[in-house]
Amino acid sequence: MHYSQFDPKILEKIEQLQEKFRASGQDMLSYLEGLLYADYLTYWEYINLDVLLSLQQPKTSFKDEKIFIIYHQITELYFKLIISEMEQIAEEESDTEEFFKTRLERILMYFDHLISSFAMMWKGMEKEQFLKFRMSLLPSSGFQSAQYREIEIMATDAFQLVTLAKREEYDYHSPADDLFENLYWQQGAIELATGEKTLTLKNFELKYGKILKELIENYRRKNLWQKYSGLASPSEELKEMMRQFDLKANVFWPLAHYKSAVRYLHRDPEDIAATGGTNWQKYLPPRFQKVIFFPELWTEKEREEWGKGWVVKEVFGDELQKG
Repeated sequence: MHYSQFDPKILEKIEQLQEKFRASGQDMLSYLEGLLYADYLTYWEYINLDVLLSLQQPKTSFKDEKIFIIYHQITELYFKLIISEMEQIAEEESDTEEFFKTRLERILMYFDHLISSFAMMWKGMEKEQFLKFRMSLLPSSGFQSAQYREIEIMATDAFQLVTLAKREEYDYHSPADDLFENLYWQQGAIELATGEKTLTLKNFELKYGKILKELIENYRRKNLWQKYSGLASPSEELKEMMRQFDLKANVFWPLAHYKSAVRYLHRDPEDIAATGGTNWQKYLPPRFQKVIFFPELWTEKEREEWGKGWVVKEVFGDELQKG
């Protein structure tokens, strides 16, 4: 084929490739030869399907344990998507509302999927199977999801995550080590009898403690609240989106967990063992922790009544109506 017979679009792309490789000091012909010999990409290779489907390895013979594993893996992938969007907002230098809003819309969408999908946990497994296979998984717990802790730290000033009883003792300038030791979720993994940290918490801190402390420091000036505060006159629409993120992360998401825990574990104190020793009765309900990423966006009354109405409606609504 003569050079002039090439589609002009192909020639244009070749010229663009030539510029790209020349700029980086690479030989385009070598890359073209490699392309000539390369196999076509397949769907299963691209997403590592065989590896993905091999990652479900139940510890018992109960069939519903596979549901439990898959759901938590799906959850972690959604967390990864949320973190990716938050990283983009944190690293963006132009600080335009449009960029911020687009990423926040995605985050809200991911949280909507997470919240609605939690029905798999309280509708998708037999209670008898869960109570048996869950005891073989100790001391592991969903409490140990480091990615969710990253989302919290990337969302707000870390002192807003301090346990409610001590929150007023800390501020924006508090050292990361001090903040970490008093984060609200630490109080959800304390043994009721001794007041000591559970093995669940000790293992978590050993693996992720240093990473999370560094994240507190690294996001001190670029967490979601700081980036929002740096915008010039943020719109009411963006303000409402921030409020929705606060609700989804700190009310509806923990509430979805609480509904599941009530279904499976609402019997006797020994059931606490099935959550890796975490005190879910005090840890999960939003009204006890009152974790609010953006308190400045809520009225005093809304902060005071944080989570109360939603818990009554979503968890106990049916029981109250029957009563």
